[in-house]
Amino acid sequence: MINSTLYLREMKKSWKMLLIFAAVLTMYVSIIIAMYDPEMMKTLDTFNQIMPEMMAAFGMNGMATSLLGFMVSYLYGFILLIFPMVFSILRGNGLIAKYTENGAIWVLTAAPVRRMKIVCTQLAVLLSGVFLLMIYTTVLELIVAGSQFPDEFEVKQLLALNSGLISLQMFIAGICFLSSCIFSDTKYSMAFGAGIPAFMYVLKMLANVGEKTEAAKYFSFFTLFDGNALIAGETSAIVCTIVLFAGAVVMYVLGCVIFCRKDMAL
Repeated sequence: MINSTLYLREMKKSWKMLLIFAAVLTMYVSIIIAMYDPEMMKTLDTFNQIMPEMMAAFGMNGMATSLLGFMVSYLYGFILLIFPMVFSILRGNGLIAKYTENGAIWVLTAAPVRRMKIVCTQLAVLLSGVFLLMIYTTVLELIVAGSQFPDEFEVKQLLALNSGLISLQMFIAGICFLSSCIFSDTKYSMAFGAGIPAFMYVLKMLANVGEKTEAAKYFSFFTLFDGNALIAGETSAIVCTIVLFAGAVVMYVLGCVIFCRKDMAL
């Protein structure tokens, strides 16, 4: 239930941002996968010895013994978490809250289109961007890793890993979308939509540093995404993926309901 005209217009606004993020991800994914060789891994191990706490904070533990384990440490600890998250923050804020703040939302709601269709369309634009980034990343990894290390690359494990990543990014997009629907002022929408995921990531970093701060992991939703456990096919990791997906759906529904009941009077 979306408005095709509005959807196409908003997707045109997303393309430039998507291309920028895709270019950045292409660079990092290609370089890091290419670094999976004995000599480069020795260099990374040296960095781990020199700056163990800093490397651990970003999930780079230097303990990888396989290609996917290496990718989890050096791609899924920071790069593939942060860049899609930034996209959701920027785009989520611009789809609802920005329209409300500048008054353009009154034009949309005054048209003979139901509010539910408008908000569902904006949500579809946000999710389309997230899914396009995740699909592109997956295809890129399949091509780069599959061509360079065909004997060590496990497609099924990568797909399991990225299913968890997609659920996590959907959850983050849910926070951004819900914040955008609740607040009519972009500064508050951005404060919560960006502040909550950023704070949760800081808690994840603290939990990775050492035993004294390990308890911080229980207060961060990023803990629900365990790349190594997904690769191993652990049931707990699958359950956590489902929890993230369910949480995302709940926030989407709440956001739509709040928008539809919101006072849009001048």
